[in-house]
Amino acid sequence: MKLITWNVNGIRARHGQLTDLMEREQPDVVCLQEIKASPGQVPEFPIHSALAGDYRTYWHGSGGYSGVALLVKRSASASLDVTHPEFDFEFRIASCVVKGVRIAATYVPNGGKDYDAKIRFLTRLAEWADRARQAGEPLAICGDLNVALEDRDIHAKERKPNQIGTRPEERALIGRLIDAGLIDVGRAMDPHNDELFTWWPPWRGMRQRNIGWRIDYILASAPLGPAATACVSMREFGTSDHAPVMATFQ
Repeated sequence: MKLITWNVNGIRARHGQLTDLMEREQPDVVCLQEIKASPGQVPEFPIHSALAGDYRTYWHGSGGYSGVALLVKRSASASLDVTHPEFDFEFRIASCVVKGVRIAATYVPNGGKDYDAKIRFLTRLAEWADRARQAGEPLAICGDLNVALEDRDIHAKERKPNQIGTRPEERALIGRLIDAGLIDVGRAMDPHNDELFTWWPPWRGMRQRNIGWRIDYILASAPLGPAATACVSMREFGTSDHAPVMATFQ
């Protein structure tokens, strides 16, 4: 299985890039965040592209803010039965089952305008993951979680005391997800890389200089997580302020 998660920062601006990425990589599942569009505003795949017939798509958004999407190859799943946990708000999470694994496209609030809402969402997300573990349901949470788990997940030039995205209670909640049986696939595949980032401030050449944060994750339980063979942050691809993160599983 090949899985891609990407905060596109506007699907209408990045739809052509998404098409190119999918045609090149042929992923089984794509999870998108910040689509910033209602389903009726999402462009169609080009007629000449096989993607239009090869993928089932689900767009979960309302317009100019937030929104997530799931794109699943037809050969990977017989149907696209999308559900939302009860804590979904502002079109921030949608999930479906692919090859026996529940995969959730997830966009956690950044907390700048309402920090309490971020903590509530992360708490409910951790509780949801724990219920899945107790029920024996394999789970993958993919997306922009807006938390840097460790100090090394932020470039030294970007670190500030008590900044949102690094506070102990936020990191502890990501830790709860891992404690619920989820593997941080990106870090597991690249454990010694202190310059593994997925988001860069959109000014002063920060992306080109790789001065960024690691806030986009693929967290996967068994049997998917332990079967990972690669996971990369595609810094050179696209014009979003986030890179696509792509994982391959045996």
